[in-house]
Amino acid sequence: MRVAVVAGPDPGHAFPAIALSLLFREAGDEPVLFTGSRWIPDAHAVGLRAFPLGGLAPRPEDDDLDAGQRIHSRAAFVSTELLPDLARENVDLVVSDILTAGGGMAAERLGIAWVELSPHPLYSPSKGLPPIGSGLAPGTGLRGRLRDTVMRALTARSIAQGRTQRSLARAGIGLPPQDPGPAARLIATIPALEVERPDWPTDAHVVGPLLWEPTEDLLDVPDGESPLVMVAPSTAFTGAEGMLEMALKGLGGKGVRVVASVLDGGPDVLPDWANAGLGRQDELLRRADVVVCGAGHGMLAKALIHGVPVVTVPGGGDQWELANRAARQGSAVIVRPPTSTSIADAVATVLADPRFARAAAVAAEGAHCVEDPVSVCHGVLARSTPRRGR
Repeated sequence: MRVAVVAGPDPGHAFPAIALSLLFREAGDEPVLFTGSRWIPDAHAVGLRAFPLGGLAPRPEDDDLDAGQRIHSRAAFVSTELLPDLARENVDLVVSDILTAGGGMAAERLGIAWVELSPHPLYSPSKGLPPIGSGLAPGTGLRGRLRDTVMRALTARSIAQGRTQRSLARAGIGLPPQDPGPAARLIATIPALEVERPDWPTDAHVVGPLLWEPTEDLLDVPDGESPLVMVAPSTAFTGAEGMLEMALKGLGGKGVRVVASVLDGGPDVLPDWANAGLGRQDELLRRADVVVCGAGHGMLAKALIHGVPVVTVPGGGDQWELANRAARQGSAVIVRPPTSTSIADAVATVLADPRFARAAAVAAEGAHCVEDPVSVCHGVLARSTPRRGR
C-alpha cells in the first residue's frame, strides 16, 4: 500500500504522524510523510520519505483567533498546495491529522480514500457527554443530565458555525458542501483517557498512542536514591509558561531529584540535584517516580503507559479536559493556578499516596487493549473503490 501521512508542524501532531509512518514501513507498506519543514531532516534520518507540507504559513486573510476559519479555510488552501504532491506520489490512501484537514480534502479531490488521525481521545460531540473541553464528567441524575443538555445547547451555535465554515471552504475548492467525512478515524489514545459514550461512532478505532522519540540521546539523571521527578514542559503554544522554573524553585530542599525533558533549550544554571536537556523520554520514564507536565496528550499518555503518576499543570487547548480525565482515573493531581509551592505540594501528595501509582499501573495494563492502526487502514483500502486507471 502506498500511503501519504499528512500532519502540521506542532510536535503533538507531527510526532504521531512520524510514528505511524514508521509502523506502515514496518508492515511492508510505502509511506510518504508531509509535515512541517522542521521535522523533515528527522524523518529522513529514520529512513522515511518526507516532504514539507505547503500552505501552512498564515495568509493575510487568515484570522488565527477564529479556530474554525483557521482550520477550514486554511485547510482548503493546504489541499490545493498538496494536490500535485499526492498526484505525483500516486498513493492509494491518505491519513490526515485532524487539525490538518487539507490532507483529507486533497484526497477527496483526487478520489482517494482517506483516514483521519486524532492524536488524542475522540473529541466529537456526544449526546451523552458534556461539551469536550469543560473537563466535566458526564452528569448523573436528572440535575446532572440537565446540566449537560444546557451546556451542549450553549455550544451548539459554535459547532454549527464551524460546519458552515467547512462547507464554504469545501465549496470554494469544488467539493460538495456536505462533508462525507473520513472512511475511518484512528483515535490514538489509551483506554484510560477515553470516556464511554452512548453514540460511539462505528468508524472510530482506538489504536493506542503513536509515540516517537526525536532523539536517541540519553539524558543523565542526577546521582542518588531519592525520588526522581521528571518535568516535561508542554510543547504546545497554549501550554502553561514557567512550569520548569516553578518546579525547580518549589522542589529545592524537598529531598527529590529532578530531570527535565525539554525540546528546545533549558536553564543555563541548575542545582546539582537537577538536570535538563533533550533526551529519550521513554528511558527517563522507566526511572521516574512522578511526572510534572502540562497534560498535553502525548506526554500524559506516555507517562501512563509506563505506569508513572502525574502532576498536571494544564494550559489551554485540550489540556484541561485531559488533566481532569487523568484525575478522575486516579493517576493525576491537577495544579491550577501553578506556583512553586502548589507544584511542590502536588508532587509530595503523589509521592506519599500509593493510590496514584496503583491507578497509573491500571492505566498501563489497559493500554494494550487497542486495535492496530495499520490493519484499520488496510481494511479501509480493501473496502474502497479503486480509482480509474489503477
